[in-house]
Amino acid sequence: MYIGAMKKSTGYIIGSLLFFAACSPQKAINKQVHKSILQDPAISKAHIGISLFDVNDNKYLYNYQGDQYFVPASNTKIVTCFAALKYLGDSLTGIRYLENDTAIFLLPAGDPTLLHPEFKKQPVVDFLQKTTKNVYITDQDWKDRALGSGWGWSDYNEEYMAERSPLPVFGNIIRWVQEAPEGVQNEDPLFAPSPSVYSIPEVEWKVRFNGDTAVKSFYVEREQAENVFHITQGKEKKKEQEVPFVTHGLQSALELLPDTLHKEVAYKTWKTTRSLQPMINSRKPVAIHSQPTDSMLKPMMYRSDNFYAEQTLLMVSNQKLGVMSDRLIIDTLLKTDLADLPQAPRWVDGSGLSRYNLFTPQDFVAILNKMREQFGMDRLKKILPTGGTGTLGNFYKKDSGYIYAKTGTLSGVVALSGYLYTQKNKLILFSVLVNNHNGNAVAVRRTVEAFITSIRNKY
Repeated sequence: MYIGAMKKSTGYIIGSLLFFAACSPQKAINKQVHKSILQDPAISKAHIGISLFDVNDNKYLYNYQGDQYFVPASNTKIVTCFAALKYLGDSLTGIRYLENDTAIFLLPAGDPTLLHPEFKKQPVVDFLQKTTKNVYITDQDWKDRALGSGWGWSDYNEEYMAERSPLPVFGNIIRWVQEAPEGVQNEDPLFAPSPSVYSIPEVEWKVRFNGDTAVKSFYVEREQAENVFHITQGKEKKKEQEVPFVTHGLQSALELLPDTLHKEVAYKTWKTTRSLQPMINSRKPVAIHSQPTDSMLKPMMYRSDNFYAEQTLLMVSNQKLGVMSDRLIIDTLLKTDLADLPQAPRWVDGSGLSRYNLFTPQDFVAILNKMREQFGMDRLKKILPTGGTGTLGNFYKKDSGYIYAKTGTLSGVVALSGYLYTQKNKLILFSVLVNNHNGNAVAVRRTVEAFITSIRNKY
């Protein structure tokens, strides 16, 4: 009786110890979250969601409001990156074309690398320069708008909000440079033109110089709906500014391409081009590939490039559905590849510029896990920034090579989701989303950094 009681008691004690041991990580992390995050003045009044998933044990290590919705900012690019890895293949489709004896008919594919200064090799340009046939282009597959749903209209002049288009050129950006010639003072009339109107050669765009010499800083402002640029002279010897141009669909590309190709490119519609019908009915267009897919995804994730992300989602749409439409491809992906997410997100754009996007931390953990399983960590480590690189350039420097993550920032929003290798060589998938903070974004990031670092050191 005594022995039996001892066995029963011992079993109870062991079971209790195992129970408390299993609960201890949750309790320990929860205690730390309440002490180091929820009471931090920088974010104490913000909305916070945290999910930590242990890949080795195949279970959540911790959740704090992990099933609640948050505006994810540029963490949305994680979802776009997943779609690109799934459907764009090893190389981007730069252009598709049909041809007959006298002409080539181009079908844009949304490729953002065309004539982009980041990519020196330009296979599409090489092909078009070599052809002796007439070149025509159509926008029949373009089913979207230049600006995304929920974007801030007043940011149209900012380089991070370049327009979307069926055939981007030069990143849909103009880089303006003010540079004083040697020996010329910044008060010299040569350096401060009087108010006047200029035309950029061969393009019907206007440049106006402001005569306000009281302004100390060089600044270029485009009119909202037209390619009219107002330039104010600054006191700087040299300063640069990038400003998006208005694409008007294919119009700007048609204005800019001839100067590079040294030949005309004309617009055509299927309805007005009867000679195309036999080709359309009898064979598929030929694709010219431009760049390795990952060579575009890496800068997209490293510097959080909104333009690349938006065009990437449109390329996925074109590849999978035959048209370029955010709405259609998002609806398709949510019903197929992402149908099993823990919470059904509201997803509206490729970059995260829109505040209409709503995801949960658990959603990001699930997507990160899909990416790991389907594409492997070796590939993901080359695409996502680690500590001390990209948008993590000033963070996680001691953890370089142990954290691979995507940041997200909007006013009042700080997000970080990715992969973390702990000191015990566990792989943790994590997502920390902070909304409605009213403090300094860097201070919020430092708080999140301290928390993630402690997870790495303890687990």
